[in-house]
Amino acid sequence: MLRFLGSSSYHPGWPESTGEVELCDGARLRLRPLNSSDGRDWARFRITDERWLRPVEPTVPTSWTAAHTRTAWRATFANLRRMASDGVVVPLVIEVDGYFAGQVTLGNIQHGSISECWIGYWVHSAFMGRGVATAACALGTDHAFGRVGLHRVTATYLPDNPASGRVLIANGYSEEGYLRRNLHIDGAWRDHHFVALNVDDYGTTAVARLKSAGKIRRALSGQSAPDR
Repeated sequence: MLRFLGSSSYHPGWPESTGEVELCDGARLRLRPLNSSDGRDWARFRITDERWLRPVEPTVPTSWTAAHTRTAWRATFANLRRMASDGVVVPLVIEVDGYFAGQVTLGNIQHGSISECWIGYWVHSAFMGRGVATAACALGTDHAFGRVGLHRVTATYLPDNPASGRVLIANGYSEEGYLRRNLHIDGAWRDHHFVALNVDDYGTTAVARLKSAGKIRRALSGQSAPDR
């Protein structure tokens, strides 16, 4: 039995899976809640992909391998469980044809007069080059607007990671600034491009725009579903 992060009395959109989309190669992709049994895939794939992930992710205080042990996973999962139950984070797994393919996170969720969050994502190398990140970002963005009920989603990407920038631009994000020495990444303070998207910037969803642009084949289902 899957053990999902506990639901909160005030956390719209959690814990829920998104609808599915069909990629151009026919694979099915959805986002679903992170659960405790994901630790093995999480550690194995992230260790395998160190050369892609380490240069673009926050500096780890230990070795990369030590940061992805079973103990490290338990600490990571416990922290995400706490923040999810507090309504601050929505941690989601990218699932392609039922297989763990990476993660999408909606973080620093704020309701009320701010009504925004940031979105981040990573994709396992075995699934790269198939439009997985772009489709996953679309589902995460639509979930933030449609289910979590936010007005604005923001993101950052490194100047030397233009592929991430293309994912965001494909989903309708617009550049709003350049943040100098913004985050400590791979041992140094790094500059970042800052992009954002408001719910009323377009009259369509991110998934619908990807379909119109030919970046996905179709949306298989459009409604998020509870995972309880």
